[in-house]
Amino acid sequence: MKHSKIYHSEEVSYQDKTLLIEGPVTPAYLKGLSMHEGLKAFRRPREQQEALVEIAGLPEGRMIVTTLDEVIIGYVTFHYPDEMERWSEGKMIDLIELGAVEVAAPYRSLGLGKRMIRLGFAGRQLEPYIVFTTEYYWHWDLAGSGLNVWDYRKMMERLMESAGMVWYATDDPEICSHPANCLMVRVGKDVPMTSVEQFDRVRFQNRFMY
Repeated sequence: MKHSKIYHSEEVSYQDKTLLIEGPVTPAYLKGLSMHEGLKAFRRPREQQEALVEIAGLPEGRMIVTTLDEVIIGYVTFHYPDEMERWSEGKMIDLIELGAVEVAAPYRSLGLGKRMIRLGFAGRQLEPYIVFTTEYYWHWDLAGSGLNVWDYRKMMERLMESAGMVWYATDDPEICSHPANCLMVRVGKDVPMTSVEQFDRVRFQNRFMY
């Protein structure tokens, strides 16, 4: 399957400066940037930047970033699901995971997460795919946001809904381990019914329970 990556960008005014939201960007471009010290939700900033470069180099990988003066202050990743997780078991070439979404704390009131996700779906480049995201409460910055787990869940749902993603049921043990966790999905307009059916089989592996 050929993965079409069509570059889009937009600018956001911030105080007396301009933020640039763009992507999908290349590994070489990412290497020339630096990482905001506040982007440490998953690993140390430098290590996370190396991971972003690796994702950008994958055939299906898409990196959307927000930069200020050549410093990454936010990013969104798209890639195939991890081979250790349930979502890869169907070996679907048209199933893409919207993975990490992170924005440095000083810029979280600007709606950058929503803007980056929307830009990732810009045009028709993701219409051939089922795009999913798994939301786990233990990844959420509850302390920094001041929100409780349920309000944070609502915020994440609104964020994903802005790109047309909706809640889907599943019997995945990790998601079912806490009621705040959830699976959200967008089925592209060009996805065949056979892929939708295959994804349903991945979502539910213990149908006798329902």
